[in-house]
Amino acid sequence: QVRLVESGGGLVQPGGSLNLSCAVSESILGIYNVGWYRQAPGNQRELVGSISSGARIDYANSMKGRVTISRDIGKRTVDLQMNSLKPEDTAVYFCNAQDIRTLQTYWGQGTQVTGSS
Repeated sequence: QVRLVESGGGLVQPGGSLNLSCAVSESILGIYNVGWYRQAPGNQRELVGSISSGARIDYANSMKGRVTISRDIGKRTVDLQMNSLKPEDTAVYFCNAQDIRTLQTYWGQGTQVTGSS
């Protein structure tokens, strides 16, 4: 059972930055695609960006230029650096990992990001 633990959320003022981290319980980043999603109250969960097992990175159009995804295979972490935060970025941010062989998917519990207004 793969476990994902997100951290780094908090309260941030407009224009501020946060670095979220997803810690993965096993050495799987070479065979799993990992994505960052967010869900604001009353909204559906949406993709922020992802990094494939082969290290291809994609971002949602709405987030391009403000977020950066990186991974550290040795530390088993995938980070989401967010800049120029806005109140509308307020959401719970989730980490998702999908086995490229079986498509088995795992989710973390999420970390709250609150943009003050």
